Amino acid sequence: MTETANERIRIEASADRCWDVAVDFESYPEWVRDVKDVHVLERDEEGRGKRVEYRAAALGKSVRYVLEYDYSEAPTAFSWKFTEGDMLRRLDGRYQFDPDGPASTRVHYELAVELAVPLPGLLKRRAAGLIMGSALKELKKQVEAVA
Repeated sequence: MTETANERIRIEASADRCWDVAVDFESYPEWVRDVKDVHVLERDEEGRGKRVEYRAAALGKSVRYVLEYDYSEAPTAFSWKFTEGDMLRRLDGRYQFDPDGPASTRVHYELAVELAVPLPGLLKRRAAGLIMGSALKELKKQVEAVA
């Protein structure tokens, strides 16, 4: 069963700065707590990560997955789809960056997660919530630290 979550956060930085940090996938191991390793497998014509492989800590294990990114809404938003990996059937999401004044941005994060391993619904919902909450908090912390 797919668990979905939507959350918004305000970041004290420009939408461009938020975008730049969010699409710098190779820096994720430096500031995203559970991401241990990232490899850009394919880039688009603008040099952005098109297919990206991650290794992350999840449920006490190392999980490998590949996401394919869609920049058709750039620079306002970008999305991704799960293409392959361990322990997951789905990990699809989207970031949207809405300017909120000259140096502030409202970031909307959507995520759909489906684990390939059997877990009770409560644990699946908790996992989706943890991914969502930590992703936004870590993005905010990283963007504001450098802004």
